[in-house]
Amino acid sequence: MRIISFLFTTAATVLLVYLLNRPLGDKVPMPVGNFLSPQTGFWQNAEDTAAGFNADLSFPQLKGKAEVYFDERLVPHVFAENDEDLYFVQGYLHAKFRLFQMDLQTKAAEGRVSEIAGAKAINYDREQRRLGMKFAAENSLHTMEKDPKARAVYTAYTAGVNAYIHSLKKSDLPLEYKILNFEPEEWTNLRTALLLKMMAKMLASGTEKDLAYSRLHQVFSTSQINLLYPQIPDSLKPIVPPGDAFAKPAITPVMPADADSAYFKEVPPVTAFEQYTPDRDNGSNNWVVAGSKTASSAPILANDPHLELSLPSIWYEMQLSTPQGNTYGATLPGSPFVIIGFNDSIAWGVTNAQRDVKDYYAIRFKDSLRNAYWFENRWKLAQQRIEAIKVKGGATVYDTVAYTVFGPVMYDESFRDTLTKQNGLAVKWTAHHTGDDGNTFYLLNRAKNYDDYVNAIQFFECPGQNFVFASKSGTIALWQQGRFPARWNNQGMYVMPGTDRRYDWQGDIPQVENPHALNPARGYLFSANQRPADGAYPYYIPGAYITPRASAIELYLRSMNHITAADMMKLQNNYFNIMARDMMPLLLSYTDTSLLTPGAKKYYDQVRSWDLFAGPLSIGQTIYQTWMDSLSTNVWQDELARAGFKVEMPAEETLMELLKKDSAAMGYVDNINTPEQETLQMQVTDALNKTAKMLAGIEKEGRAEWAKFKDVSVYHLLKEALLPFAHTGLNVGGWGNIINAVKKSHGPSWRMVVQLGTPTEAYGVYPGGQSGNPGSRFYDNAINTWATGNYYRLWMMNRSEQGDARVKWRMNFVK
Repeated sequence: MRIISFLFTTAATVLLVYLLNRPLGDKVPMPVGNFLSPQTGFWQNAEDTAAGFNADLSFPQLKGKAEVYFDERLVPHVFAENDEDLYFVQGYLHAKFRLFQMDLQTKAAEGRVSEIAGAKAINYDREQRRLGMKFAAENSLHTMEKDPKARAVYTAYTAGVNAYIHSLKKSDLPLEYKILNFEPEEWTNLRTALLLKMMAKMLASGTEKDLAYSRLHQVFSTSQINLLYPQIPDSLKPIVPPGDAFAKPAITPVMPADADSAYFKEVPPVTAFEQYTPDRDNGSNNWVVAGSKTASSAPILANDPHLELSLPSIWYEMQLSTPQGNTYGATLPGSPFVIIGFNDSIAWGVTNAQRDVKDYYAIRFKDSLRNAYWFENRWKLAQQRIEAIKVKGGATVYDTVAYTVFGPVMYDESFRDTLTKQNGLAVKWTAHHTGDDGNTFYLLNRAKNYDDYVNAIQFFECPGQNFVFASKSGTIALWQQGRFPARWNNQGMYVMPGTDRRYDWQGDIPQVENPHALNPARGYLFSANQRPADGAYPYYIPGAYITPRASAIELYLRSMNHITAADMMKLQNNYFNIMARDMMPLLLSYTDTSLLTPGAKKYYDQVRSWDLFAGPLSIGQTIYQTWMDSLSTNVWQDELARAGFKVEMPAEETLMELLKKDSAAMGYVDNINTPEQETLQMQVTDALNKTAKMLAGIEKEGRAEWAKFKDVSVYHLLKEALLPFAHTGLNVGGWGNIINAVKKSHGPSWRMVVQLGTPTEAYGVYPGGQSGNPGSRFYDNAINTWATGNYYRLWMMNRSEQGDARVKWRMNFVK
C-alpha cells in the first residue's frame, strides 16, 4: 500500500508541476506556477507605498555624469552634461517606467501582435504590414542615421533603454509580461522609428476616405458626395484669420485630360476596407493669446491633444536639461525629446492637421503571381516583400506583398479585395518617405525665438500638425506643418488609375506656403482640427476636418480680455455645446408636439430648458445627443445603405447647415424606402419618439445623466482583458465636438497651459500616472485631478534647487 500511495503522490505532483509550468489557453496565458511564485511572480510587482527610487547607477556608455531628481509626482528632472548622456538617461527612465507599453506599441506598429495574442491578430498584422509600416520606418531610419549628430542621439536613447532591459531580473519584469508569458526584446533605433510611424498612422491614416467614396460613387455623383462631406463648411473658423492674403501658388497641378471619363466616371468598384482604422476624433485643441489680451501682458499658450485614454498614459512627463538647453513637458515613451512643452524662452503645442495624405491606385497584375504589373505600356516588375508572421501557438503565416512605384499593394485577391484575380490597390502615403521628424523636437527643445521655431518645424513631414507657438519676447504664431501633396481639384477622392504616372502626385506644396499666421491684430490664434484656411487658399486640401470646437474656442477668445492662466484652464474644461446652440432651435421648431408620445413629450420639455452645457450631470445633453443621432439616422441611412456597406454619416454640422438652407436637405429628409413623402417635421418628431423609448430604459437604470450615459473610462492598454487595471465610470462631461472633448475612452490626453512671463508659469495634467506598473501608487494617481478639471503646477527645476523639499528621490548616473 505504501508503494501505491507513493506512486500516486508522485504522479499527482508531476502532473501539478506540469500544469503549473504551462499556459492554460487564451484565458490563462501565463504558467500559473511562475505567476504565483513568491520569488518571481506577480507579488514582486506590488510596490510598497513607501518605496523609494534612489539609486546610484554606473554605465560604461556614458561620457560623463548625470543626476535625476524625482519630485512628489515622480516627475524626473534630468540634468546631464551633454546630449548623448541626456538621451541615454531618458531612454533608461522610459524603459524603467513604461517598458511594456513601448514594447507592445512598436510590435503593433510592425505587425507582430500575433506573436503575443495568437491567431486572432493575424489580420491586424497583415494590415499593418501591407500598409507598409515597417517599410516606412526603415526609410525614415535611413535619413535619421545619415546625420551623425542625430544618429548619436537616437543611439544613446536606444542604449539607455537596453541598459535597463539588461538590468532586469525575472522578478523585475513588468506584470504584463508575466501575464502574457513573453519577455522584452532589445530596443533598436528602428523601433523608435516604428513608434513614430504608429503616431503617423494614428493621426494621418484615417483622414482619407478614398475607399468609402469609391464605393459611394457607385450610387452618388461627385457633386453629391461633396455636398454630403463638404470641405469648407459655412461655420468654418479657419486657422489663418479670414482676410489674410495668400501668395500665388508655386505649383499648379494639372488634371489629366481623360479624368472625366477615366477617373470621375469609371471609378473601379472595390470591396476593400481598412479594418483597424484610427479613431475619427483623434485631434486636439491649441490656442495662444498675445500679451495684449492677458492680465500679465505675457503670452499664454494652451494645448490638449485628444487621443485614446489609456493606462499607462501615452505621455510621460519630464524635464530634460543640459548646459545648452532646458526643456519640460510631455514625452513619448519609445522616443527621445519633449514632444509638447516649453523651455526657458518659448512654448509650443500641436494639434492634428487632419489633412488627407494617402491615396490608392488601381493596379493590374500580369497574373496571379503578382510580380509584374501594367505600367507605362509595359509589364513592370514588382518588388515583392515576403512577410513572415509568427503566431503564438500556431504555424508561421507568410504573406507576399507587392511594391509598385506608388507603394505597397495593400489589397488584392488574397486580402480584402475580391473583385478580380489580377487587380490590386496600391497605397501611396507620405509617411512612407519622410525624413527625421524627430529633429523638429530636438530643435524645438532648444529654440529661443520665432526663427528657431520656423527652422525646427520645417523638418516635420508626417503626420501634419498645427504647431502653435509663443515666446517670452511676445511673439505668437501658428503654422500648419507637414509634407502635403499639391493636388488638382478632387484628386485622390477616389481610387485612381495606376497604369501610368499621370494620376500620381505632381509635387508637394512648398513649406513656406503651408497655412500659417503670425502676431494677428486680433491677439489670438487657435486650431481645433478645423480646415486651416478658407476658400481663398490656392490649393485643394482634402481632409477629415472637425469644425465645432474651433467655433466655440473662437467665440470665447474673441470676447475675453485680461486673460489669466486660470481662465485658460477653465476654457480647456469648458462644456458649452455650440453645435446644440445652432441645432436646438431647428429641432424644437420642427417637432410636432401633438404627435409625441407621453414619454417623448417629457423629454421634449426637459431638453427645451437645457442650458446647452454638457456637464457630467446634464440630462439635457443626453436627450439632445441621442435625439440628434436618431435624426441623423432617419435622414441619411436610407440613401447611404444603397452603397451596400456601412459608411460614416455626414457630420452633424453638415446636416444643420443643410437644414438651415432647405428643410428638405436637398431631398435627403424623405425616406426613399417608403411610398409617402416624409417631411422634416415628421422625421424630427419620429426621431424623438424613437429616442424616448431608449431614454426611458436608461433612466430606469439610473444612467440618464451624461457622464453615466457615456461611462467615461480609462482602460489598460489591453482593454477588457485587464479590467481590474482600468478606471471606469469617471464623472466627466464633454463630447468630441465640445472644447472639453471627452468621449467614452477618448479625449484630452495631456492638458497644458503656459504663461510666458518672468518666471514662466506652467500647469499640466494627464489622466494617468508616471509609472506603468499597476502595482504602483504612481500608476493612476493623476486621474481624479484630471477628471475634476484640476492641474498641477509644473516645476522647471533649477539645478541649484536640489535641496528643495519637492525633491523626493535622486538617481545618480556615472560612467
